[in-house]
Amino acid sequence: MDLLSSQSLLFLLSFLGSCAGSILPEGPLDELLGKNVTIKTLVDKPNYSLMIWTFSDDSDETQNIVTATPTEVKVNTPYVGRVSVNTTNGYLSLAGLKATDSGSYSINIVTKDLSTQTGEIRLRVLEPVSSVTIKSDLAEAIEHNSTVVLTCSAKGSFLKYTWTNGTTPIVDDGKRLVVKEDEAFSTLTITGVLRSDLVGPIYCTAANKLETEKSAPFNLTVYYGPDEVTITPPNPPKVIRSGSNFSLSCSVSSSPPATFVWYHSQQMMEAAGPVLTLDVIEKHGLGKTEEPYTCRATNDKTQRTVSSPAVSFAVMDGISGVKIAGPTTLLLAGNSTANISCQATSGAVSAVTWLKDGKPLSASSRLVFADDKSSVNISPLQKEDNGEYTCQLSNPVNTEQASYKMVVNYGPEPAAVTGSDAVEVNDEVILTCTAASVPPANFTWKFNESLTDVKTATYAIQKAVYKNSGMYTCEAKNDVTGKTTKYTHTLSVKEEGALDEGLSDGAIAGIVIGVLVALAAAIGLIIYCRQKVPVESPY
Repeated sequence: MDLLSSQSLLFLLSFLGSCAGSILPEGPLDELLGKNVTIKTLVDKPNYSLMIWTFSDDSDETQNIVTATPTEVKVNTPYVGRVSVNTTNGYLSLAGLKATDSGSYSINIVTKDLSTQTGEIRLRVLEPVSSVTIKSDLAEAIEHNSTVVLTCSAKGSFLKYTWTNGTTPIVDDGKRLVVKEDEAFSTLTITGVLRSDLVGPIYCTAANKLETEKSAPFNLTVYYGPDEVTITPPNPPKVIRSGSNFSLSCSVSSSPPATFVWYHSQQMMEAAGPVLTLDVIEKHGLGKTEEPYTCRATNDKTQRTVSSPAVSFAVMDGISGVKIAGPTTLLLAGNSTANISCQATSGAVSAVTWLKDGKPLSASSRLVFADDKSSVNISPLQKEDNGEYTCQLSNPVNTEQASYKMVVNYGPEPAAVTGSDAVEVNDEVILTCTAASVPPANFTWKFNESLTDVKTATYAIQKAVYKNSGMYTCEAKNDVTGKTTKYTHTLSVKEEGALDEGLSDGAIAGIVIGVLVALAAAIGLIIYCRQKVPVESPY
């Protein structure tokens, strides 16, 4: 049979009773524009005579969508080709969603006993989320000074916005960070912006129940600094050697990078850049006295200038060309005087140290230093004054030295001969003569006052014979001082075995007799003592 018109059906339904409870789930039901949606009922195989789906938009005008009986389905003209209904469970399917499909959907089911079941649900057709964009009200910001307002906008329906710095959520603290939200956009206001606030990078995410879209990463340049200025080295030596590879350098955290200007005693120098070399200092004619140097860092964007701590030092020439001079004539112990002087070709000398053979040289009655220690005078010279003299010239930046070897001629001192006094026939004989002398003495030997051919310090006889017994005289002569000294040694050559170290028979017999005499005396002493001691009577 033909279905009744929608107006007639609705009029009829108003006279029928209804059961309690909605047969549609609680809404709203969301779906994207252009997609398909199925509105499901909460009934299973209803025993019905008539089923009607209707739609009403915000104008409260109701429109029939579809009417169905167990045997026939009629779709209203505007929905033909887009709507279908499941006659078993009452599910309504709507294809190709349009923005105008948003509104309330109602179902009315008339049962066989003429009771009704109803339900209503709201469908929201959502526009897809897209074009999420962050914009700033400032192109660049100054740390601590600027207030930055970021606006996030997007296309889509029922949007909510969130802000993140990298992956960390940005939370509204109600003070420095404030977030305000509208369906069309969201704003993030940062008061007194810091350098770390906008380098995350910053993301804005727009979302509804069905979709989420994130913006492109956003970074805003925040200019800052200069912070605390560091100067290197912070504690330079108090005196720097002129011409050395010394420099001061300044560093600071700043965006954009800071520019540097150097100051000497609060006076600006014609020197820019983070490094100040010693060459520039000396070209300015500075460094003669210990004075302070600082650098000042300036950020052209923030218009801030910060000065470094001051470092102080003086510049001094190093000592070079040290020369030492001493006597060039022949020196004789006991007669000569020596003056040794020391000076540098360039550089200021702060201290002079004298050494002899590597050990400190001390003043004495014979050794006198000049007031400035530039020279030392020794008078008269003695043999112990021989050696290497070194002068060390120093100032706060370096030490240089030079050496002079002094030769004092003396001697020979009294000669001495070492060797055996007695040997046996065929024994080797070596006699050695010594006599301290500078230069070394020349030696000659006499045997029993007769000159021999031996002219060395050693007189050697390979195999002694009896006729080698006699007096050996060593004579030492210093050709420079003209002095001579001599020593006579007596040698006795004996028969073989005469010098054995074992005891003779007579010596052994003498020892035995001595022991026996001592024993007899001890026995006699014991007897004598017993006779002198009274013995008490036992009675």
